[in-house]
Amino acid sequence: MNAFDANQRKKLIQQLVESQYDLIIIGGGITGAGIALDAASRGIKTALVEKNDFASGTSSKSTKLIHGGLRYLKQFEIALVREVGQERAVVHHLAPHLVKSEKMLLPLIKDGTYGKILTSVGLMVYDVLAGVEKVDQRKMLTLDETLEQEPLLDPDKLEGGGIYAEYRTDDARLTLEIMKTATRMGADIINYAEATDFIYDDQNKVRGITWRDNLTGKEYSLKSTYTISAAGPWVDEIREKNRSLYGKKLHPTKGVHIVVPHEKFPVKQSVYFDVPDGRMVFAIPRDRVTYIGTTDTDYHGDINDVRTEKVDVEYLINGVKHIFPEIQLSMDDVESSWAGLRPLIEEEGKSASQLSRKDEIFESESGLLSIAGGKLTGYRKMAERIIDLLGKRMKEDNGKKIPDCKTDKIMLAGSGFKDGQDVTNYESYIRGRVTEMGLDPYYAEYLVGNYGKQVEEIFQIYKSRKEPDPEIRLALSELEFTVQEEAVHSIMDFFERRTGRLYFNINTIPKLIEPIFDYLSKNFGWSDDRRRHEQAWLEKSLKVASQFV
Repeated sequence: MNAFDANQRKKLIQQLVESQYDLIIIGGGITGAGIALDAASRGIKTALVEKNDFASGTSSKSTKLIHGGLRYLKQFEIALVREVGQERAVVHHLAPHLVKSEKMLLPLIKDGTYGKILTSVGLMVYDVLAGVEKVDQRKMLTLDETLEQEPLLDPDKLEGGGIYAEYRTDDARLTLEIMKTATRMGADIINYAEATDFIYDDQNKVRGITWRDNLTGKEYSLKSTYTISAAGPWVDEIREKNRSLYGKKLHPTKGVHIVVPHEKFPVKQSVYFDVPDGRMVFAIPRDRVTYIGTTDTDYHGDINDVRTEKVDVEYLINGVKHIFPEIQLSMDDVESSWAGLRPLIEEEGKSASQLSRKDEIFESESGLLSIAGGKLTGYRKMAERIIDLLGKRMKEDNGKKIPDCKTDKIMLAGSGFKDGQDVTNYESYIRGRVTEMGLDPYYAEYLVGNYGKQVEEIFQIYKSRKEPDPEIRLALSELEFTVQEEAVHSIMDFFERRTGRLYFNINTIPKLIEPIFDYLSKNFGWSDDRRRHEQAWLEKSLKVASQFV
């Protein structure tokens, strides 16, 4: 059984209900995915439940960088910088099509966040801590060199600059490929399955969960010896269900990104720049757009409905104007946006931007383990830490010893590339093929960046379809693949988290709505009510992404 074939859901549910697991993971973001892969690869019988779609929370709302956190040097979080810096190279190796090297320009502004000496020393330390290869190590630039690198910068505010290495990714796709790899290691993983309560033994120890299938409303139970909550912003809600919400709690902060056409903000490369309040913001070119972010503000609203507000958009636009005087962006230029929550750990007296990005594990008396905090980049080490801790418990409880972590050597689904150059060569090959199909050459980087070598499976489906419009034909080929291989159950699973169209190519969606609806409706036998629900969901998602309150 292919556990990620949406048409196999009934069989998967039966398997979940009838099995006894060593470990249940609550939460299908990057942290839960990493834990599932680590656990399954060490021989732990693992199940994972996610109440919505995979990566539908924080793990599709990041800056989409596997980065080392240069600014954490200023907060003297040396160990964090070292760990996540070194992890960048590991994750790049595991999926070079998804985690791509990206040169970052750091302009040095008069009276800005980073001075010349601090930047030169800081970037050198950063290279050492992160183990950056010589070819990617920092290079300091004069004023003229910086303007040559990025002519849009304000020469009156500029003193020079620095170039250093980061890695760009698609957070939702990365989460998904980790999940798929975990299923191939034996994990049973299901989306739209909401943990509703815990099952306890007569010693008041957690021995499973009850859960609701959010696609049918049916209730089930799931049996396990151990349970880990990796629910991101919902970790405290889960702890409250477990009656273990004491001590440290979460302090959610909101991060917003906006997307504009690249022609409106034609940066030549990624830039990490000062904004008036002393924070730093990224501007990152991606295909036909440039995206800008992020904000960092305390959040006290509904964690299930996080929105981009006008004040967030104005903050980012004003930040651009501050250092790029020729760029006159307005609210009307913003095609799309996303807003997400960072599940940071509360620290008394610290503002949103001062809170540590370190992860933390909470242990309850009933045996529930919870993990929160951390960064996208550090997902693998977070998983290693909590599974090492679980391994100690397993040894104490039944003498079972689990092997050491080996996820640094497990290539992710869709990979099979030697390095970044191999990816570039493959993109050139695919560019020729999409051009023959009558598609824009842009689709080569899009397809390889999303699916890696799995593009060949999509092309096989494409050959069998007959739609005259190549864009519609390709989208339906992607949809068929993602239904069969990536547990797509709704239209927004496809438009937002499988393809990124909602954020990076929103203008293509209107043309695809009807054929995508027709395919899903026929494939799943949707009722009229379900179709209306999906239509309303799509309309709301488009509105949330492109209209601001």
